[in-house]
Amino acid sequence: MNSSAINRQILLASRPQGEPTVDNFRLVETPVPALAEGQVLVRNHYLSLDPYMRGRMNDGKSYAAPQPLDAVMIGGTAGEVVESRNANFKAGDRVVGMGGWQEYQLVDASQRGVLQKVDTTHIPLSAYLGAVGMPGVTAWYGLVKIIQAKAGQTVVVSAASGAVGSAVGQLAKARGARAVGIAGGADKCRYVVEELGFDACIDYKEHKDLKSLSAALKQACPDGIDGHFENVGGMILDAVLMRANAFSRVALCGMISGYNGEPIPLQFPQLLLSNRMSIEGFIVSEHMEIWPEALKELGTLVATGKLKYRETVAQGIAAAPEAFLGLLKGRNFGKQLVKLV
Repeated sequence: MNSSAINRQILLASRPQGEPTVDNFRLVETPVPALAEGQVLVRNHYLSLDPYMRGRMNDGKSYAAPQPLDAVMIGGTAGEVVESRNANFKAGDRVVGMGGWQEYQLVDASQRGVLQKVDTTHIPLSAYLGAVGMPGVTAWYGLVKIIQAKAGQTVVVSAASGAVGSAVGQLAKARGARAVGIAGGADKCRYVVEELGFDACIDYKEHKDLKSLSAALKQACPDGIDGHFENVGGMILDAVLMRANAFSRVALCGMISGYNGEPIPLQFPQLLLSNRMSIEGFIVSEHMEIWPEALKELGTLVATGKLKYRETVAQGIAAAPEAFLGLLKGRNFGKQLVKLV
């Protein structure tokens, strides 16, 4: 490894007041340090951008500690070992980890689980940050463990064309359930139905009020809703509650409609009672015990072409902040990545 190699990193420069901007981030260059015994140097090829990062930018109380200021932004990465002083890794190994928003990652690989070796024979490296990674496992956990989807039931998922939502619907279909998506724009809805095989998809941009969205759900879900996978919250959740069946179950994964501090009122919480609903929030990293089972199914489905996914790829580390802001606004189509090589 060339000792004069430069690592470009993006730090969190300031905490957003309301909506984040590119000014909340700062690009810096640092030399790549020499390896100590037990360490591994990874060249990150892909950086994953995900909605949870928005919450980490705040200083408030949440399920995880806030992202520190003037430190490399948190994020999942997939890359290649370029140099190793650790017996478990060799140059050329493909690996995934939490390398953050940077081109190189120096890892003490003796810590269990910081770097995972992956096989790219049948599964592309980038897929380990999406369908065969954290988003895929998130979809699997919500659908299998919380919604417990069964054949003949109807499952609704918001942000249906995204990395998580697209997997939820396809996993529901694989279990014989009816899958109904909610997505923004005709192109995304068309993709969800024609490419991913959902039974229907509702364009929320066409339904600006609760009455209209609820009517669209009634049409798409003639037998009501048995399970809902929520990524957005707000009016979408209200509309789903109005169409929910008795004993329906909601997996609460994200509430992106309130990420900048907007209130998210629930208009008819009494429906939770009258429908005897179960609503459960979850954080996928707290359920590591299910990851092997989930990844086995997801990996097999992707390798055999049965689970489809789409990627939006920004080029170069400097493009990450803009791409991240776009993700929060739904400008991406499918999984948002940054290609670093």
